[in-house]
Amino acid sequence: MIRKIVSSLLAVVLTGALLVGCAGSAAEKDAENPETGEDKAEETEIQVFIAASLNTVMTELAEMYNEEHPEVKITFNADSSGTLLTQIEEGYECDIFFSAAQKQMDQLEADGLVEDGTRANVVNNQVVVVTLKDSGTAVTGLENLENARSIALAGGSVPVGKYTRQALVNLGKLESVEDVSTITTQQVSEALGGVEISEQDNVSKVLTAVVEGSCEVGTTYYSDTYGYEDDLEILETVSYDLTGDVIYPIARVVNEEADDAQIEAAEDFLQFILSDEAKAVFDAYYFDTDVE
Repeated sequence: MIRKIVSSLLAVVLTGALLVGCAGSAAEKDAENPETGEDKAEETEIQVFIAASLNTVMTELAEMYNEEHPEVKITFNADSSGTLLTQIEEGYECDIFFSAAQKQMDQLEADGLVEDGTRANVVNNQVVVVTLKDSGTAVTGLENLENARSIALAGGSVPVGKYTRQALVNLGKLESVEDVSTITTQQVSEALGGVEISEQDNVSKVLTAVVEGSCEVGTTYYSDTYGYEDDLEILETVSYDLTGDVIYPIARVVNEEADDAQIEAAEDFLQFILSDEAKAVFDAYYFDTDVE
């Protein structure tokens, strides 16, 4: 009788131990990838500041990256490189800065806000003069830009606006100055005989002004014409002799608020942007990836 009682007690104890063991295994499984059995990567979010002209291509690249890394939420802030630089300097949280010009990245580096060894040139672009198809414009390019009824032009702090001003200086239409970004829109208008110019905050807004017909012509990037081939006519592809190279640099930004998972994800995403796989996507969106 005693032996039966002892046996029953042992059975209860063993059953309890097995239940605890099973519960522990289930908890461990919860932390694993159900498909591979490997530990799940820690979920995190990175803030990526990108020039407005990169919005479409970077959206596709983020989707590609998330196919392999669903645990990383990529939040984009797209605007002119000058605006983004100011935001970072003012303390906006940022993990990666992808600029449309070297000037803004140089300034960020001078501020001590670029992580050492992470800066790299990614793509080159080209300034184009565009109009709506069948607009009947008399403009053929920068040489006779003054013949436009109205022009959409980015401000001097916006890279495409700076490159356009540089080209006009090199053509002799604007007076040479030490920093062409300081040439105001009013000064450009006066140099072109008083033509109406609508100043825009970034390159995307220049494109919109032309596509919607509020301005007859505008200067944008070749990459921005992707998807608008049926709507726009490229009047001139401006040579690098006039604008200089239109190099887009990328770098990780010093972010003291980032934890280890966030830092690791930012570095991994940056390396993906520099990969051959990403280059193929940039090429498809009319960017030139043959850069050093």
